[in-house]
Amino acid sequence: MVTRSVLLGLAVLVLLSYVPPGSSGPNAYIQKAFASCWRLHGTCRSKCLKNEEYHILCDTTYLCCASPKQLPILTGK
Repeated sequence: MVTRSVLLGLAVLVLLSYVPPGSSGPNAYIQKAFASCWRLHGTCRSKCLKNEEYHILCDTTYLCCASPKQLPILTGK
């Protein structure tokens, strides 16, 4: 009797811990906030689009790509 209760309890715990892949993870607004860079004007990508320029690194593998008009003005030589 005890073994049956333990197996039933384990089966319930396994079913409750399962998260369907379609609904797991953060929603689109949270993903966009964490994938943005440069004062929320840039986007972290592995390669910038034609109309974007690389500014800083997001991490070791992604570039912060932003529109040239959103980037700071460079001064000096």
